[in-house]
Amino acid sequence: MRNFTRLIQNEWLKLTKKRSFWVPPVLLIVISVLVTVMLYKFSSNVAEIDSVAAYLAGMVGASGLGQFAAILSVVGTAGIVAQEYAQGTVKFLLIRSRGRGEILLSKYTAAVMYTLMMILIAGAALYVSGGFAFGFGGTGAQWLDVLRESAYGFVYSLVYVTLAFMVGALTRSTGVAIGAGLTGSMFGGIMIFKDFYKYVLFPNADLSVYGTAGPPLPGMSIGFSLIVLAVYMAIFLAAGYTVFRRRDVA
Repeated sequence: MRNFTRLIQNEWLKLTKKRSFWVPPVLLIVISVLVTVMLYKFSSNVAEIDSVAAYLAGMVGASGLGQFAAILSVVGTAGIVAQEYAQGTVKFLLIRSRGRGEILLSKYTAAVMYTLMMILIAGAALYVSGGFAFGFGGTGAQWLDVLRESAYGFVYSLVYVTLAFMVGALTRSTGVAIGAGLTGSMFGGIMIFKDFYKYVLFPNADLSVYGTAGPPLPGMSIGFSLIVLAVYMAIFLAAGYTVFRRRDVA
C-alpha cells in the first residue's frame, strides 16, 4: 500500500511540474468570475438569486460551469499516459518493480484527483465571486443542493476524463485523447428519442437533469444512469488496462 501511495505521489508530482499544469485552473477561475459578472450585470433573472448558495446550486453542475470544468479536466489529464510514450519515459516506468496495473491505476488516480481539484476550484471561484454579487449565505436546503450538484458535476467530468484516459492509453496520442473527451462532452447535448438511446453513455452523464427537467427518456432514473455510467467506465478502464499491459514498448 505504501508503494502504491508513492506511485500516486510521483504521478501527481509529474502533473504539477508541467508548465501547463495551472493553465486550466486559472482559466476556470477567470471564466467563473467573468460569468458571474456578466450574469450580475446583464441577466434578467438575477433578482431570483437570493444568496451565493442559490447561485452555486445553479452553476456548479454540468449545466453550468461544470461543463467548463469537465472540458478543462480532459485537457489537463488526457496526456497522462500518452505523453509517457511520446517522451520515451514509459520504458523507465516499466523496468521498475511495479506491475503495469499499478502504474496505470496510479495514473488514473492522479487524473481523478485533478478532476476533483477542478470541481473544488470552480466551486471556490463561484463562491467568492457569487458571494460579492449576490450576498454570502443561504439556507440549509440550498447548501444541500450545492453538494448534490457538485457531486453531479464531478461525476460528469469524471466520465469524460475516463473516456479520454482510455483513448490516450489505446492510441498513445494526447491530441486524439483530448478530441475524444471533448467530442463526448458535446454529444451530451444531443438527444435521440429512441428506446435504445437510454443505454448510450451521453444522455446518462449529466445527472443534474433529474432535479430539473426530469428523466431524459422514459425508463431512465438516476439509479439507472449510475449503473450505465459504471458499466461504461469499467469498460473504458478494462480496455485501457488490457492494451497497456500487452503493448510491447521495446
